[in-house]
Order: sequence, then C-alpha cells, then structure tokens
Amino acid sequence: RYAAPILVNIEYIQGSHDQKITLEKENVLIGRMPIMLRSCCCVLYGKDEAELAKLGECPLDPGGYFIIKGTEKVLLIQEQLSKNRIIIDTDKKGNINASVTSSTEATKSKTVIVMEKGKMYLSLNQFSKQVPIMVVMKAMGMESDQEVVQMVGRDPRFGYLLLPSIEESASHNIYTQQQALDYLETLVKKPMYFNSSSEKEGKVLAILQDVFLANVPVGRNNFRPKCLYVAVMLRRMLEAMLNKDAMDDKDYVGNKRLELSGQLISLLFEDLFKTMISEAKKSADNVLAKPSRSSRFDFSHQIVKDSITVGLERTLSTGNFDVKRFKMHRKGMTQVLQRLSFIGSLGHMTRISPQFEKSRKVSGPRALQPSQWGMLCPCDTPEGESCGLVKNLALMTHVTTDEEEAPIKSLCYSLGVEDLELLSGEELHSRNSFLVIFNGLILGKHRRPQRFADAMRRLRRAGKVGEFMSVFVNEKQRCVYIASDGGRVCRPLVVADKGISRIKNHHMKELADGVRTFDDFLRDGLIEYLDVNEENNALIALYENEAMPDTTHIEIEPFTILGVCAGLIPYPHHNQSPRNTYQCAMGKQAMGNIAHNQLNRMDSLLYLLVYPQKPLLKTRTIELVRYDDLGAGQNAIVAVMSYSGYDIEDAIVMNKSSLDRGFGRCIVMKKYATVMQKYQNDTQDRILRPEKGAGGERMQILDDDGIAAPGETIRPNDIYINKESPVDTKGSAKGLQDIKFRSTRQTYKGPEGEFCVVDRVAISNDKSSQMCIKFIFRHTRRPEVGDKFSSRHGQKGVCGTIVQQDDFPFSERGICPDLIMNPHGFPRY
Repeated sequence: RYAAPILVNIEYIQGSHDQKITLEKENVLIGRMPIMLRSCCCVLYGKDEAELAKLGECPLDPGGYFIIKGTEKVLLIQEQLSKNRIIIDTDKKGNINASVTSSTEATKSKTVIVMEKGKMYLSLNQFSKQVPIMVVMKAMGMESDQEVVQMVGRDPRFGYLLLPSIEESASHNIYTQQQALDYLETLVKKPMYFNSSSEKEGKVLAILQDVFLANVPVGRNNFRPKCLYVAVMLRRMLEAMLNKDAMDDKDYVGNKRLELSGQLISLLFEDLFKTMISEAKKSADNVLAKPSRSSRFDFSHQIVKDSITVGLERTLSTGNFDVKRFKMHRKGMTQVLQRLSFIGSLGHMTRISPQFEKSRKVSGPRALQPSQWGMLCPCDTPEGESCGLVKNLALMTHVTTDEEEAPIKSLCYSLGVEDLELLSGEELHSRNSFLVIFNGLILGKHRRPQRFADAMRRLRRAGKVGEFMSVFVNEKQRCVYIASDGGRVCRPLVVADKGISRIKNHHMKELADGVRTFDDFLRDGLIEYLDVNEENNALIALYENEAMPDTTHIEIEPFTILGVCAGLIPYPHHNQSPRNTYQCAMGKQAMGNIAHNQLNRMDSLLYLLVYPQKPLLKTRTIELVRYDDLGAGQNAIVAVMSYSGYDIEDAIVMNKSSLDRGFGRCIVMKKYATVMQKYQNDTQDRILRPEKGAGGERMQILDDDGIAAPGETIRPNDIYINKESPVDTKGSAKGLQDIKFRSTRQTYKGPEGEFCVVDRVAISNDKSSQMCIKFIFRHTRRPEVGDKFSSRHGQKGVCGTIVQQDDFPFSERGICPDLIMNPHGFPRY
C-alpha cells in the first residue's frame, strides 16, 4: 500500500488542583492515510517529465487513484442533491412539498413541509406523526398568526391559502408557545427519550433547535431566523400551487453537488478518528479506575494504532462506505482502475456515479438536461440500465471546494444587505427588494439587487473574493443567490464587455510566449468561472464574431462541451447521435498502449498492439490529452463495397496478406504469481532444482534455482516453478530431515498449441516477509474470424472471413484494401 503516517502530539495533565504535571508526547503514530497519486503529498508531485522517467513513472499518467494492497483503486465522483437548499417538488400522491436536506458538521437531517387537503404539515423523523406547521411556528415563539401571514407575503391569495392551516392550529386550542410545546411533547417518539415531562419539554426545544432545519443556527434561543426560513419555504410552496412553473427540477445540474475523494475520505476519517478517541477514552477510564498500578500511566498506550488504517483501507478496497454517526451506508464507491487503454483510464477518472437506483425505469433523471451544456459530456454515457445516470465531466469542468463563509458574509453586509434581524415580517417582501441567500442561509434583503450582484462580480474579477464564488439573480423568486460551497460544477468563460472580448491579441501573444499563464488571465478578470446557476444570468456567444451588444461572455472553445472520450471523435457533428455514444464506449476498449512504462508494469492482463499508429486526422482534444503519444489503433485502407456473403450484418472481410504483414497484431501479457508460504509449525515451502531424466522435458525452461528463466518459450503443461510444500503444517516442529514434502509444482495451463514466452520474472517479499514470485507470460496473437473491429464513429463489426490478397479487389492504381466493409452497414443519415 502507498500511505503516509498520521502523527499527533499528546498532552496529558496529571494530578489534582494543587499540583498539576503536564506530560507531553510528540509525534505519536495513530494510523496511516492512503495517498492519492500526484496529489501534493505524493512523491511524484511537481516533478517534470525527465524526473518522472527516472523514477520509472509514466509522465502521461493522470494520477488521482490510490494503491491499496497492490491494486489501483479509484474513488468515483458521487452525485447528490444539494444540501441546505429549498427544493419544491411533488410526492407520489401529487401533493406539493418543500424539502431541505440540512448538513452541518454536527448533524444531518431532512425537513419536509408537505401540503395535504389544503393544510400544511411538518414531517420530521423525531415526531411520530405529521405536525401542523402553525403549531411549530407557535412553538418557536411566533404566536401571532398575522405576523406569520406578513412573513409569507402580502398577496391576499397567500392569506386565503394559509387560512385552513391557521384554523387547524385553533382547532387544537393552541394559541401560545407553551401550549404548542405541550402539544409537540405528546408527538415526540417515545423510545428515544426519558419519560419525565421536564426532560421531554427540553427535548422538544432541542429538536427544534438542532434537528429541524439544522443549517439555520439558533443563538440564545432566538428562533426568529428559523421562522423566517419556514415562511420563505411556505411562500415558495404557495407560489408553486398558484403557478406550476415555480416547481424545482431535481435533475437540474444547479441543484446537484458532486462529492470528490477529498470530501468522502475526510468524512470517513473524521468518523474513524472520533471512534478511536472514544475507545481510547473508555480504555483510559478502565485503567485509571484500578486502585493500584505498577507502571506510570501513558495515554499513548491506550490508542489502537491500526483502527484508522484498517478502516480507510477496508473502504477503499471493498468500496463499502460506512459512517456510523450519520448512518450512511453506501456500496460500490471504489473501482479498480481500468488499464485496458490509456483513454479508458482517463475516462474512468472523470466518471460520475449516481445515487439513483439503476433498476428504476424512469426517464426523468436519464434525459439530457440543457443545464449540462459545457459541464457534463452529452455523448459519454453507457448503454443499458445505467444509461443517462452514469455521466462524465466535460473537458474544462471544475468542481469547487468549500470556501470560508465569514468574509463573504461581512462583505455582503458592507455592500448594503439589510440584516434579517432588523426586518419586520412586512418589510421582508417589500417592493423592489430581493432576499439575499448565501449557501442556503437567508442573510437579509437588498433594495438594488442588480447593482449588488454587479458589485460582487466586480470584486470576484478583481480577485478580492474566491474565483469560484457565484452570484445569481433569480427574478421569479425575487432572490439573489450567492454560493461558495463545495461540489458545484463550473467552467471558465471569456468575459465580454458589450459584446467585445476582454482578451486582445497582445494577451494571446504573451500567453504563447510564456509571459502570462491561465491564472494571470483569471486574476486580471479576462476569464471567469461560472456555475450552472450564474450561466442563467449570462448571454454566452459560441464565437467572438457571433457576439451581440448584450453578450456577457464568449466560449473559450466550443469543443470543450465534450468529454475526454467524445473529444477523440473526428467531426462528431456529422454523426448520428447514438453513434457518438457507442464510440465513447468502444474508444475505451481500443487496443494500443497504456503507458510509457507499460513493459515494467506487473498487470494481471495487458493487451498491447504491435504496430500502433498515429491517426491521419486529429482533433484538438487528442493533442490536449496527449493521446497521440500513446496511440491506439491503426490507419487501414477500407473498401466500402459488397463482397461475398460473409459481410452481412456489419461483418468485415479482411485481407490475409495485411494480417501477415502485422495488421491488427497484438501482444497479450498475463501475470502468474506464487507465494512461498510459512506455516504455524515453522515449516515453509521450498523450491527444488529441476530433475534430470524422467519428466525432465517438462522442466526444460527452469533455471538451476527451479524458477522459469526469462526469454524461454513455454508450452501448455510445462512447469514454471518446481515448488514443494510440507505435508504436515500444523504439528510440532521437527528437524529439517524429518519434514515430509509433497510436490506443488505450478504448470502452465494455456490452450493446446499456444506457445508463450516468459517475459519477466520478479522476486520480492510481501508484508509478512514471505517470498513472492511473479511471472509475466507474453503471447502474440493475430486477428482471426470473430474478432471485433471498429472505426472512430461507432461503426463496429466482427471479422466475417479472411481472404487471400489474390482474390481481393483493387483500385485502378493497384491499391488493395486491408478490409472490406458492407455499404449497407453504414447508418442512414
């Protein structure tokens, strides 16, 4: 495994109040953290190509994976609904509801306000049944119904729609905060809390404070911000009732967040660390409880050193993600990195795994969303049950990380945002003023929203706030949304003033000369990152010459809307849409090279093309991802014509002479391994010298040490390691002469008539000091009937027959094709 030690300093205060002794212990190992390759902690970080080559690493390897127990593991990008945001949706019965999934460092909870038969109810796990929302408002100190109606909005239709909920509260005879709390006490789930009423009353307030809308903080029992938040939720629900267009779309990319390995591992580490601390605490308490102790107490001895290491490794090797604190249980989070081809590895890094069940046959989440433009690849998605659910990032997509909130909050107040605490319910929705919502939290309102948004954008372009902060003015909801949270997808665009690009010719010359970099463009406000929401406030031109006076941004390059795999397709806009999707799947299977150090790697299975070629026609993406340095595939001379009956249904007729010359020839490398085991009774496996005489022909390839020699040709049933194991592995230890051995020779079990070459032999030790011997067997194969070939446009077909060149057609210049394709196999446009 590739991991770094986690070291801590322990401070232990010993003694009573009168005399205290502080004992310190530095650099105590508490576990090991797996390191992501090419991250800032990795030894390969910041190395140039020459240094990487010296270390035996491929300079084109993207990194981004972990090495666990000798295998390369990728923690897939996880797609989730955004946290701390109000989502207006309908349930199965067609009732409108407003839901907020709250996520703070301490708690995670889901709050749902649902409308049934014209009345509003709160649905929360801690209550045994749905609670009337007006009762909850009264329990939080909002006793006046008129004030609630004012908070929701002055539209008379809102008051009319709220009337049934107000009447229901009165029907339960609840008019004061104490009556509301007493009523809620009866609904708290019984097993969770004690039976004494004072304990219960405190728990109701604790639920309202810590669980209900956990993302809205409550200071000094001041529930007013929570009441205002509920009022905004109610207003959004009522607007959706009056106008169906006000509903939120769960599949809209702006309502989604992507979780990357950093966030997932930090969540897991925090859980493991807190578990380790609590166990160490219990252990220390047990030791200190003993009246007499022979040795001096040392807290570092109470720490279980491998609990964090084992927990992290188990998650990365099995893919089962368990966080006990938040009751999170997910499966299939990690996968073994695909090394079939270089482009397969790159595609695997950008893959997004959904939280949605693949078995559910719904079209909504699978459909191509307009909001995916430029953020997610429109072509690269698998066929079958995960179609449209598993997606891939586009070329220039950036996933944001969390930024510090306090400076942005104080900046908003400086720019004229009126604090929520100072506003009455009447003033909240006054004319010409918009609410300002920052990361799902209502800060206050602003009387000139457009001016405020422009000021924030100017500060971002000047580099005064983070470049990934987004400002979005929503005219329909009368809100200004500011976001600086992690997991949003955004992409860079060229800033335009009145349709004229800020990037001039001298800027481009400085970039080409290496005087300026992309980061300089970002710092100078020539380029800025926009997320999906802010794109709604922008008018983006594809090309500079198409810009109009209203244009705010210009695309850097239109081809960047595609992902890595789709970017390899030449002229994709001339293809029928599904053909691009097929090619994205098949491009990852193309045989060629996987890395510059491919002949030094010990992969279980490796396919290499003997004569890979550069394509005659390249796209810009091929050059950007350096795919032409590690090419796959060959340039073939193709005749499009009907020839014999062996080319029906996309079958291909191949030229035997082309195959003889090496067309499509490949090398297959397979790994075979054996371990020299040590047993309980101190016996262990051994390797013997090859025998002479009887059975000796099967041992011809063995060296004097009993291991196959590199470069030897190996046939089926040949022995490649002459190993013996002790018969008795559990009994008491005996002298070396008394130990009986049985033969556990390993033979090559390949297909009859197939000859391999022993390419490499590596001898090493595993972590328990047992000798481990690995062999790589190399076999060359040529194309045969039934092998799959494909062009770069999803035109796949199998080899139907192989014909002598004498029987092949030729052109007037005498050019003979390598293969013949049936014209009926070409899709009709």
